Amino acid sequence: MSLLEPEILSVTETTRQVKNLVEANFPQAWVIGEISNCTVASSGHVYLTLKDDSAQLRAVIWKRTASRLKFQIEDGMEVVAVGPIEVYQARGTYQLNIEQLIPQGVGALELAFRQMQEKLAAEGLFNPEHKQPIPFFPRKIALVTSPTSAAVRDMLQVITRRWNAVDLVIVPVAVQGEGAAGQIAAGIEVASQIPNVDTIITGRGGGSLEDLWAFNEEVVARAIFECPIPVISAVGHEIDISIADLVADRRALTPSEAAELAVPLQSDILATLTHWGDQLTTHLKQRAQQVRLQLDALAAHPALTRPLDMIHNRVSQLDELDRRLIRSTRELISRFESETKRLSSALDALSPLKVLNRGYSITRVETESQTTETDIVKSIKQLNVGDTLQTHVTDGVIFSQVQKVVEETS
Repeated sequence: MSLLEPEILSVTETTRQVKNLVEANFPQAWVIGEISNCTVASSGHVYLTLKDDSAQLRAVIWKRTASRLKFQIEDGMEVVAVGPIEVYQARGTYQLNIEQLIPQGVGALELAFRQMQEKLAAEGLFNPEHKQPIPFFPRKIALVTSPTSAAVRDMLQVITRRWNAVDLVIVPVAVQGEGAAGQIAAGIEVASQIPNVDTIITGRGGGSLEDLWAFNEEVVARAIFECPIPVISAVGHEIDISIADLVADRRALTPSEAAELAVPLQSDILATLTHWGDQLTTHLKQRAQQVRLQLDALAAHPALTRPLDMIHNRVSQLDELDRRLIRSTRELISRFESETKRLSSALDALSPLKVLNRGYSITRVETESQTTETDIVKSIKQLNVGDTLQTHVTDGVIFSQVQKVVEETS
């Protein structure tokens, strides 16, 4: 072969040499850019493109790495992607194999916190109407926390000092590290099923955002929201706030404050009871004095001191009413008698017998039917020869028969 003759490579060999060259020079690249065309495959792998004003770079986040990301990847997010650049020989393309993703402008955990807060707020998990009241006198309190932590010792000390009448049960869970969120969620569910538990406290002492992160996981938030027992969240120090704090029925600034919120102070209750007892005694004494005065007033009433006086008064009143009734009855009868006489005189004046006494008579035609006013003879036209007549005079009735009828001429 001539020294000037070029070496001819196959596509495979060329691609292999490019692959070796690229991967050897970029074992771990740090690339800043904007995410676009982000797609989550059914396998769990995430495919995306990093771009700036002049170029684009394909990238992939394999499922194992993607499952460990705390925040949600979105188009338009500016990030620093860290990982090797690999060449896919079968297609002759290259891509960045992302092993670490760092959002710009805000930390990864802070971004994840904001995203989770927005998501759960949109679903209404933080709404006040879902908050349950904390029992004032709890019977049994479940502490869902690490059994060896300083926080649980503080809570036990505060609760037993303030109100020793409550039963306590510890549900041991991990409060940080891998799998802690799942343990906390399961612990809350277990606590809600313990008989007579009416208050649950979950939380831990202070730490970094990474240490407290289990209480920002969605599984813990939903376990608190779905718990039928009121939950007090006490995560970290006063300045710390977690997703669990936002979902819980009551947020405490510290575990010690959670214990104070869970039970009343026994000395306060005793002082209140003493105050109420004194108030009750005072009111009872005042009421007894009022009743005594009322009884004395009743005892001095004439109805009790001179009961016969009232009877005599009532008898006199009855006698007076009887006299008035008799007088009114007599007056009424007298008026009725006068009115009856007046009506009788008026009727008597209108009686036909009075007319008969003055020499007049009434003649009727005798018929088989009952006599009526039409039978009274007023004209000769009513009579026929042979008719029987009844003539009424003042002292009797005269019967006669018509012999002849003569019409009178003027």
